[in-house]
Amino acid sequence: MKTVEIGKPAPKFEMPADGGGTVSLSGLKGKRIVLYFYPKDDTPGCTKEACGFRDALPDFGKVKATVIGVSRDSVAAHDKFKAKYKLPFTLASDADGETSAAYDTWVEKSMYGRKYMGMERSTFLIDEKGIVRGIWRKIKIPGHVEEVLEAVKSL
Repeated sequence: MKTVEIGKPAPKFEMPADGGGTVSLSGLKGKRIVLYFYPKDDTPGCTKEACGFRDALPDFGKVKATVIGVSRDSVAAHDKFKAKYKLPFTLASDADGETSAAYDTWVEKSMYGRKYMGMERSTFLIDEKGIVRGIWRKIKIPGHVEEVLEAVKSL
């Protein structure tokens, strides 16, 4: 059963973030949030997705949306990834998996017949009051950033 639903309050989170800070849902109250979950820093698909959000960040800024990337990588890995690709938004470390579990993004995957647990590429749009307004799961990267931006504009 999925616990995250459009029109319902977003699950609370608090995670360590790049640069030694923390990021939490309560700390972002009053802001539109694009919370995107991705499997791993500095891998081809994740880099392409992160750079897509980076390149569109001025447009997200115009609609007052805060972009936050989440993976289970360490803060140190996030710092390197951020520096390498000049990512101007927060990367949160969900090393303990609590936030991934709350958002149903830590799922069973299958590759070459082998089953394993991994991060499902997913994005959540949360409004200023902490209500989920958009959910994208099993994302295909081309066109995704633009689709999320359009959804934010329509809030």
